[in-house]
Amino acid sequence: MGSGADLMVIENVPVVSCPHCGESYLTATTLRAIENIMQNRSTVVSPRTVPLAPFV
Repeated sequence: MGSGADLMVIENVPVVSCPHCGESYLTATTLRAIENIMQNRSTVVSPRTVPLAPFV
């Protein structure tokens, strides 16, 4: 979420998938947890180096 220096990746986000169409959804509980992570970013984020490759 975000871009540049504000980029944050949230791992292992649980999703619910529709057995008929395969569409993936986030539950209200998961969305609230993501909002909490974003609001408390400075205390819950652990910086890591991630390799990046440009799309050409």
